[in-house]
Amino acid sequence: MELSKDQQCALDELMSWYKDPDKAPFITLGGYAGTGKTTLMGVFKKELLTIDNHARIAFCSYTGRAAQNLKNKLKEAGAYSARDSVSTIHGLIYTPLENGHGHITGWERKDLLERDLIVVDEASMVDGAIWKDLMSYNIPIVAVGDHGQLPPISGSFNLMHAPDVLLTEIHRQARDNPIIKMSEFARRTGRVPPQHYGPGIVKYLNEDCDAQEKTGELLESFKPDTLVLCGYNSTRVKINKFVRAALGYEKPTPERGDRVICLRNNHKKAICNGMLGTLVEIEADNKDWYSVEIKMDDRDKLYSGLIYAPQFGADTPFNFTKDRKHTLVGDLFDFGYALTVHKAQGSQAKKVVMFEERFSRMDDEMWRRWLYTGVTRAEEELYLFGS
Repeated sequence: MELSKDQQCALDELMSWYKDPDKAPFITLGGYAGTGKTTLMGVFKKELLTIDNHARIAFCSYTGRAAQNLKNKLKEAGAYSARDSVSTIHGLIYTPLENGHGHITGWERKDLLERDLIVVDEASMVDGAIWKDLMSYNIPIVAVGDHGQLPPISGSFNLMHAPDVLLTEIHRQARDNPIIKMSEFARRTGRVPPQHYGPGIVKYLNEDCDAQEKTGELLESFKPDTLVLCGYNSTRVKINKFVRAALGYEKPTPERGDRVICLRNNHKKAICNGMLGTLVEIEADNKDWYSVEIKMDDRDKLYSGLIYAPQFGADTPFNFTKDRKHTLVGDLFDFGYALTVHKAQGSQAKKVVMFEERFSRMDDEMWRRWLYTGVTRAEEELYLFGS
């Protein structure tokens, strides 16, 4: 496979790092959408085997869907072997604890990982707690992510703040991708011009006469493979109500089949801020709690536990209210039909419907990151509404 100039330079830096007996414990690789980060990882894996044919590599990602995509791309490149593992980060370093009914009651960190190298994909999503656990194994780590995206949802930790190695050249094949074109506008200028970029890939002006009609049409046809993105929590709540009504839900309270989103990390239960799922079972536990089972999109096992009832439909997440200092006995979830872009960082979908909403406190750089992060959530279709 022929590499671009900056891919070859990046490969040389990665190999030099790996061969160095006194190497730093980790190296970070940043690359924009379309620069071929996963392709480079496949070539890097093949190069490693030329100097260590028995290297055992753990590839991992923040979400299950991203991990599966990574595995597929490694196989396509002929860079995957039975010695390798591809999983979520949680699946790699934590062991589930189950009760007699097969429900996960917690997770504990594994004592040992029999691996020679860890490659973390989508590393811009990794928070400080998970990174500390990854580093505790004293195994060399390559952290790969998009340095153009927003920083992680919570805390000040950001692996992609200043990557050691950079990919900035958009591949020739990717340049013709209309979503990549839109992402370049977003990243460079903070404004995506209104036009049709391709089938199902459009930027509408809010004042367009057909924009409102198109918005209603898209929201009424919501499916689980759709992401609806916005900026304000108040907008998110309104869209959730609209979509639920269109789907036939008559009560404002959550019901079986509802899409939900996790709003707070709970590493003991392997749920993270921004993870999506579908309610399988729900019953009232007391006035403030539901006992639920949720099929998370990125897990085979059901989530089972208590979730905070007043959070559903609330304009403000509990984490940002005056009651946040109070200890909750369960977890935080809300309806998951519409998400803020910050919450959607670890997700991708075939279809994305996105509403541009800029906070007054956002500077130009943060706005460009916000817009770029939202646009790059789309895999096939993107409907963007803004000014």
